[in-house]
Amino acid sequence: MLSVEDNAMLTQTGPGSPMGEVFRRFWLPAMLSSELPEPDCEPVRLTLLGEELIVFRDSQGRVGCIDAYCPHRGAPLFFGRNELDGLRCIYHGWKFDVNGECVDMPNCAEGDSYREKIQIASYPAIEGGGLVWFYMGPAEKRPPEPGFEWFHNPSNWTHAAKYIYHSNYMQALEGDFDPSHGAFLHSTLDSNVSNPANKFAGITSRPVGTSPEFVPPRPEAVDYECGIGNVGRATGPLGRTSTLGRGPSWLMPCFDPVGLASAGTYPMNIKVPADDEHTIYFRVRWSPTGPLTEQQVWDLRIGGYINPPQQPGTFLYRDNIFNDYNIDRIKQKQFSFSGLSQTAVQDTAMQENQWGPISKRWKEHLVSTDAIIIRVRQRLLQTARSLQEGQEPSEPWKPEGYRQYRSEGSGPRE
Repeated sequence: MLSVEDNAMLTQTGPGSPMGEVFRRFWLPAMLSSELPEPDCEPVRLTLLGEELIVFRDSQGRVGCIDAYCPHRGAPLFFGRNELDGLRCIYHGWKFDVNGECVDMPNCAEGDSYREKIQIASYPAIEGGGLVWFYMGPAEKRPPEPGFEWFHNPSNWTHAAKYIYHSNYMQALEGDFDPSHGAFLHSTLDSNVSNPANKFAGITSRPVGTSPEFVPPRPEAVDYECGIGNVGRATGPLGRTSTLGRGPSWLMPCFDPVGLASAGTYPMNIKVPADDEHTIYFRVRWSPTGPLTEQQVWDLRIGGYINPPQQPGTFLYRDNIFNDYNIDRIKQKQFSFSGLSQTAVQDTAMQENQWGPISKRWKEHLVSTDAIIIRVRQRLLQTARSLQEGQEPSEPWKPEGYRQYRSEGSGPRE
């Protein structure tokens, strides 16, 4: 278990918080590029690491990420006019470029000179892998671009789906590298013969977790240059017990190269803190060899089994926290262990409701299968404490470490 104080340090990522400072040393994806479809398109609201922001694409196609409120009298820039390389507040006409500089102040006689003294918060943005990434830390600490193999892939080699979690980022992450839940939460009651995940896990059926044949996982956490992995034995989502050791299951600070993927693709789950009670969740699936095939695209469509259907007009699952994930109690008795529609929904239902949106980890009773969860928490906390003492995290400056999990022989995962 963690102390109340350590849990707060682990889960709080707002401005000035120790863990927030850690996250601000990394490039973080927070939007799909498709949310900004063309120059001078509509601006988009964004909450990231507890900060309220507005994102827009200017006339030259550059992405700007600036404070959500005009510094004149606090008017909301979301309603602004995106025009001629800047976002203009509709209240009094002040206009800001992608760097947060005031380029026009037409409502006062001193505007031509006074505007040069006005600068609002702005954060640099880059695009890669179909995502828009932001860096929110000190300018002099800005690291190189992310080192993921799929970052510079052509767009038709990669598929990214976005969802919003109603929970803290940490419990969302922990569900990805929890080695023992799959044999229970994701199983069906017919020894997984009819489990829809069979198609994507690529394995044969196994008994559910309550069977005497079930072998509890015996994981051991191992440190990698930029993350933590499992070695030992663990149980996958359909109850298969297998030997681990294929590289990290978690990469600093919020990247998990795990999850169901269509044949020939690799998975990456990314869970970025919006604020302390909400998480921006990307399910990236990518090909290392060429464009996604028609079958892969079909498997990865939103509304399929890998990427659950969304509630129209939102980034929420159709089966979500507000409708109890449409749990089917008859299905739970007769067909599936959980009664929930598919693996991603099953995970989310557990992660969003662990003592509420921020898990009370001081109440936990951890066991041997939680070894990697313990180690990831320790590494994050140690990084935050070291940064408080002036020691910068090394991982943002080691982009090659974010390729390590595949170079060691990992393949498409469960």
